[in-house]
Amino acid sequence: MAFKFSVDNKKAEVSLDIEMKDEIFRNAYYEKIWSLEDILKEFIGDFHKDEHYSLENGKVISRIWVEKSGVSVFNKNTWQEIFEFLSTKWTALKGFTTNMRIL
Repeated sequence: MAFKFSVDNKKAEVSLDIEMKDEIFRNAYYEKIWSLEDILKEFIGDFHKDEHYSLENGKVISRIWVEKSGVSVFNKNTWQEIFEFLSTKWTALKGFTTNMRIL
């Protein structure tokens, strides 16, 4: 499992990627997190989820993520907003996984 950050010319994202090779274990972790959906929402607000998320390299993982639209890594005027979003959401997601003893 890994926390990932991504920023491009349209949005910023913080994700929890469940990358276990064994699909049974990956699905078990995903289901455990998903069973705590209401608590997760209290920590990070609205989020997206995909049990079978395909990476560009073709690898299938499970992913839960939050995103902020309307910001760009190429626009210095949004850098502070991006930093605050990444920092706040990562801290919240880390707090969730620590408090729920998921990782």
